[in-house]
Amino acid sequence: MNASVKHPHTIKDEFELIQSATDYYLQRDEKGWISGRFFQHELISIFQPVFSVSQGQTMGHAAYIRAKADGEIVLWPWQIFSLASKDEQLVELDRLCRAIHASNYYFNHPYPSDNLFVEVHPRLLESVKDDHGQAFENFLDLIGVRTSRVVIEIPVTVNRNWKLLRHVIANYRSRSYLIAANYSIGCSDWMIKLGSLYPNIVRITANDLIQQEDIPSLVDAIHNAGASLLVREIETSIQFATALKANADYLQGNLLRQPEQAINTRDLLHRI
Repeated sequence: MNASVKHPHTIKDEFELIQSATDYYLQRDEKGWISGRFFQHELISIFQPVFSVSQGQTMGHAAYIRAKADGEIVLWPWQIFSLASKDEQLVELDRLCRAIHASNYYFNHPYPSDNLFVEVHPRLLESVKDDHGQAFENFLDLIGVRTSRVVIEIPVTVNRNWKLLRHVIANYRSRSYLIAANYSIGCSDWMIKLGSLYPNIVRITANDLIQQEDIPSLVDAIHNAGASLLVREIETSIQFATALKANADYLQGNLLRQPEQAINTRDLLHRI
C-alpha cells in the first residue's frame, strides 16, 4: 500500500473534525467521496488530469463541480451558479465548491507533489474586495494542505480589468497560492502590465493556440516571464501535436483523459 494513502479510520476522524469545525453541509459516502448540498442539489467533484510534458505524467488535477439527482448529473457549473442570485449566496456556494474539491483531493489523492487546480467565480472576485483566498486558506489549514499545493484559476473575464487582476493576484500570492491566468485572443494587454505579479501558469485553449499568428513569440514571452504554458481543451490529435510543437509545459483535455469522479495517483501521458 502507498504510504501516503490514509487509513479509513483516519479519514473518518478527520472528516468528523471538518464537520464540527465548519458550517458547510458535507457528507461522505461509503467509498470516501465527499459531497455537499446547495438548495436541493447534491454537489460532487470531478477531476481532470493536468499532464507535465517534461515528466510524461500528471502534475495535478483540475476540479469541477457537478450537481446530481438520483445518481445522474443534472446540472453543469454555470447552471449551479445561476441559482445563487445574491452575492452572499454566491460567496457561500463558491467556498463550498472549493471545500468539496479540496476535501476529495486530500482524502483520495494525498500525493505531496501534485497540485489541485480550482476555479474562482468572477462575481466572487468582485464581491470580496480584499483578503481573497483567506477563507479557503482557513479550510486548507483545517485539512492539513498547504496553499502552495493549490492553483487558483483566474477567470478569463477578469482580463478586461487589469487593475482588478493585479489586485486579485496580489491577494492570492500573499497567501502562497499558485496562480493561473487565461490568455485570450484580443485581450493580452494584462500580460505586459502585470510585471512582477505575472502568473505562475498561463492557460490557453488549444483552439486559440492554433489561431495564433506567431506561436513561438507568444510562448517565448510566457517562458521569459518565468511562467509555464498550459494548453487546455485538447480534443484532437492535431491540437495535441500543435501543443507539443509549441513547447507547452502542461496539457489538459478530453483527448488525454475525460473528467471523472476518480483520481489516479499517476496517470501517464500517452503520445497520441
